[in-house]
Amino acid sequence: MTAHSHMRNLPDTAPVRITVAGTERVFDIDDPVLPDWIKDAAMSSGGYPHGKKMDKDEYEKTLERLQIELVKLQLWLQATGERVMAIFEGRDAAGKGGTIFVLRQYMNPRSARNVALPKPTERERGQWYYQRYVEHFPTAGEFVTFDRSWYNRGVVEPVMGFCTAEQCDRFLEETPTFEHMIVNDGIHFFKFWLNIGQEMQLERFHDRRHDPLKIWKFSPIDVAGMSKWDEYTQARDRMMKHTHTDHAPWIVLRANDKRRSRLAAIRRILKTLPYDGRDDAAIGEEDEKIILSGADVIGM
Repeated sequence: MTAHSHMRNLPDTAPVRITVAGTERVFDIDDPVLPDWIKDAAMSSGGYPHGKKMDKDEYEKTLERLQIELVKLQLWLQATGERVMAIFEGRDAAGKGGTIFVLRQYMNPRSARNVALPKPTERERGQWYYQRYVEHFPTAGEFVTFDRSWYNRGVVEPVMGFCTAEQCDRFLEETPTFEHMIVNDGIHFFKFWLNIGQEMQLERFHDRRHDPLKIWKFSPIDVAGMSKWDEYTQARDRMMKHTHTDHAPWIVLRANDKRRSRLAAIRRILKTLPYDGRDDAAIGEEDEKIILSGADVIGM
């Protein structure tokens, strides 16, 4: 099957008129050639502080050291019955799935699970909003990641019109209390938001559209979301203002370079948890240019 025959089953994508860095552009994602105005600006978009990707060899060596620490962490969870839960949020193509993949790559899948829920069924739509997420929470000794979470209602649903304004308001009001219950029960709880620049998102969408191995990631929501950059930003900022709390703070990763952001997420988890045999030298120091707090983003 050629790459082109893959394309025929995809949503119809007429060229999109979007404003990028103050200039109105027309972006035709079906054109296999990525425009220079995206290619040249992608890495630095959104004020990203590094000029190029981290060196691949350095990344792989560092990742291996961190993954050895994650295996130790998992043994500690199993020995102590401690529980860890990490949710990964961010715009489409921010790199959530890849970060979760390297985090769990060498963990025992029996007690390290990833949760990526499809859209709710009719039955689930009739339940308490948080209910379908709560069923997947960790039991003693488990490490659970969420690829998107209850925060759908804080950002994606209001922007795309999938919930009412009242439902979103109630979510923003109730979530800090809900998360207080999680933390009070002793679960080690991490909330990561992966931030990417607008041109970087367009480059990654284009890559999905034209790479036969990634084509499954490309969805109608991606197409619809391309022209809603500012609405997503406003929804994210409003959500963080309500849900960045002392007990459950947002950790914001600048994620234009997937390698650096993956390492930053793993490092933060390892640095936070008091597991046996923790090797601080192997974990290394955080890159403070790319790991921020939710308070930094919204100027709290």
